[in-house]
Amino acid sequence: MTTRKPDDILALLQKAEKDEQGLPPVHRWQPDYQADIDMRIARDGRWYYLGTPINRAAMVRLFSTIIRREGDDYFLVTPVEKLRIQVDDAPFVAVSLEVVQDEGRQKLVFTTQVGSTVVAGPRHPLRVETDPQTGEPAPYLRVRDNLEALLSRNVFYQLVEQAAPVHHEGESWLATESDGERFLIGRL
Repeated sequence: MTTRKPDDILALLQKAEKDEQGLPPVHRWQPDYQADIDMRIARDGRWYYLGTPINRAAMVRLFSTIIRREGDDYFLVTPVEKLRIQVDDAPFVAVSLEVVQDEGRQKLVFTTQVGSTVVAGPRHPLRVETDPQTGEPAPYLRVRDNLEALLSRNVFYQLVEQAAPVHHEGESWLATESDGERFLIGRL
């Protein structure tokens, strides 16, 4: 988390707004052709085709703009084809976090492994799943529609570091706030 100048904060928030608006309308496309392809997104956010890493960042960014989730399945969708891919956990990974103040409101600004910027808030909620056997948290941020980013361990630690204790339904929790919304991170 770094301290930014007001112009830098404005540019960061404008990038988040642009990233959200500049996406293809995959939710409207209903192509006739559908198939499965040997493409996988690993839990760490790396993309693979036929078991080989896709190392061209521009290609991964392009694919990330046409991904859609239907139930538990993920697809790359164009106007003419719909290709099922495998996703180990979430299709995106939040790799950085900046806490900024904008008009008196704290905003948590996340950047994903594909360079997308997302501000946590009403449209982009944070949630934390806890493994019932290990107690290990798995934090997620809704990136768009029903697509999420898993927060990297480092980003989750930064989130916890700036969070504060609150009382919720008679219990003590650790919570954070972004864009006017409060998000519970875990019980204390």
